[in-house]
Amino acid sequence: MPVKPEPRNGAPALGRTRHQARSLAALIQMICWAAAPATALAQPAPAPAEAERGAPSTKLTPVVVTATRTEALPFDIPASIDRIGGDEARDGRAQVNISESLGGVPGLLARDRQNYAQDVQISVRGFGARSTFGIRGVRLYVDGIPATLPDGQGQITNVELGSVGRIEVLRGPFSALYGNSAGGVIQVFTEEAAGTPTLSFGASGGSDGALRLSSKASGTVGNLGYVAGVSRFTTDGYRDHSATERTLANAKLTLRPDAQSTLSFVANNVRLPTAQDPLGLSRAQFDANPRGVDPSALTFDTRKTVGQTQAGVTYERRIDAANTLQLMTYLGHRDTTQFQAIPVATQASPLHPGGVIVLGRDYQGADLRWSFKARPLDAPLTVVAGLAYDTLDELRQGYRNFIGATLGVQGALRRDERNSVSSTDPYVQASWQLTPQWTLNAGVRHSSVRFKSSDAYIVGANPDDSGSADYSATLPVLGVMYALSNELHVYATAGRGFETPTLNELAYRASGATGLNFGLRAARSTSVELGVKTRLAALGEVNLAVFQTGTDQEIVTQTNTGGRATFQNAGATRRLGLELGWSARFADHLRAQLAYTALDATYRDDFKTCVAAPCAAANVVVPAGNRIPGVARSALFAGLAWAPPAGWRGGVEMRALSKVYVNDANSDAAAGHAVVAANVGYLLNAGPWELSGLLRVDNLFARTYAGSVIVNEGNSRFFEPAPGRTWLAGASATLRF
Repeated sequence: MPVKPEPRNGAPALGRTRHQARSLAALIQMICWAAAPATALAQPAPAPAEAERGAPSTKLTPVVVTATRTEALPFDIPASIDRIGGDEARDGRAQVNISESLGGVPGLLARDRQNYAQDVQISVRGFGARSTFGIRGVRLYVDGIPATLPDGQGQITNVELGSVGRIEVLRGPFSALYGNSAGGVIQVFTEEAAGTPTLSFGASGGSDGALRLSSKASGTVGNLGYVAGVSRFTTDGYRDHSATERTLANAKLTLRPDAQSTLSFVANNVRLPTAQDPLGLSRAQFDANPRGVDPSALTFDTRKTVGQTQAGVTYERRIDAANTLQLMTYLGHRDTTQFQAIPVATQASPLHPGGVIVLGRDYQGADLRWSFKARPLDAPLTVVAGLAYDTLDELRQGYRNFIGATLGVQGALRRDERNSVSSTDPYVQASWQLTPQWTLNAGVRHSSVRFKSSDAYIVGANPDDSGSADYSATLPVLGVMYALSNELHVYATAGRGFETPTLNELAYRASGATGLNFGLRAARSTSVELGVKTRLAALGEVNLAVFQTGTDQEIVTQTNTGGRATFQNAGATRRLGLELGWSARFADHLRAQLAYTALDATYRDDFKTCVAAPCAAANVVVPAGNRIPGVARSALFAGLAWAPPAGWRGGVEMRALSKVYVNDANSDAAAGHAVVAANVGYLLNAGPWELSGLLRVDNLFARTYAGSVIVNEGNSRFFEPAPGRTWLAGASATLRF
């Protein structure tokens, strides 16, 4: 039965028309493209000479992270945190997908689906593995702006890797301090202006018609710093019907009016005018032709187009030695049109919403934060308190994917509704170094998330499906760290988290009835983690963590056919795991890295599910003890890179993954695999110029394997094949003025 709308107003209206959004998108994209050559030629103010990249270094600056909202060394935080520098994310890589640079993070699984209509597949400690498209279960931020909307659904297509300064990954209980859907937190930061104006260009191409062109400019003019990057990527795709065209633009301006203030402006734009969707393959199709495509994808020309523009402003003011205020505000718009493989006969029902999804989303929010530092009892104390408010306004429409006998075109309207989500989250956290050995970290966040739907398609048997739902939770976290020595720290952390269903997960009902599935409840979890961190000159850095997360009312896929999924609540689940990370540098320029994850993710209660849609009532039992699909029992990454400041450089890396079950019944699985990649390049410093070349080969031994899986796909098309052996060649030039 549909939930009646509550007798109150206040859901924010869609504040901008699509025409205005497109105009803003075009303007920001034009500014970003124009900024590259224009800003690099600006006359800089006198500044201290900057050491060139090729100059020898005698002392490394301590690497800090801000994942806990204060600058700190990862070694001193009682949590699992990894930091990937911008050069590390780019060197020897294609710079197309963020998954390229996340392989060395234990506990995180990032897989390129070879399908740009569905985004990269990312899960952290098993959270997010069920996502059929986009990213959920993991909080995403780009320059402080949430890339995860208030309902918990996220995407990371707007990251322009050429201008990334660093990526931070936070895992474990402290992730809950970021609110709804925080099984882990991934934050991407644009690099800071280096001072000396630089202008760079790059081009790379390779297998399957892949071509990437890029440009970047950065520098300072007086007290203003700027970074602008653009890239364009096209590919024919490894699989049939998987061609893609994508343009990214990103700009960051940093103004320091005085020694106590910083004002930052960031804007980015992504255009995906063409992203063909090859869908998944059945076992028989995968074995016969991994590059193939299901006929239904060709019949209905399954595809997606996306346009997104967002901008944000952050102002930080140091009031005195103890107090700092920060205000971040942002807004954005995203248009999505997706053509699905829904048969014409299925759409004959007057209640069916059609085979074309058209979404227009406006989102905005703000985060006001106060930081305080003191030394009570002569023990350093840092307190951070804030209030985050985020809103999402969605226009969701559904159309038939045919007109008469012509398939794969937008036909008659079958769904029309406005949905809104708002979240209000006050939070406070503190870090107190009680003694030189003992450090206490604690925090709490209260999340309130409200969903509301107003149905405008009330035709014939299709009723008014307006309704609303509210979710809330208080999320405490407590951690303690003990320094056995300057080189050895141990810690323990515990916390609670929760995960609401997203608008996409609420969008359809397994029974085929109309309206949002407001019967879905939020999942709630309790996590504990024990860890050891050590750093020795002879050994390098080693981080070891063991953890357990128990979840009640886990949200799981119930049906999934034709690219459309419905969801339900299962009972309890448990994720029990171990993460090991090791990195070391030898002979100044040789870096070795190892990341290992062991994860036992299982259902602890029986529950019923469906094997086909529509499904009036779940009727297939999933027994307790079955593994959560989409989650590997073990993952291993090993890498070795030689990266001197000039001359020859290169690297080799290996990624291995155990088998991955594809459905709740555990009736089939993608086989385990191990693949090797290698790259070689040369970097030349010639006066103000820096020239480089790259040759890279992935899947060196041409293994055949499934790069990702579509969980619980109703037609048993679970498998998304990874490419065989592929090559990439590229060159870049950087001019320092």
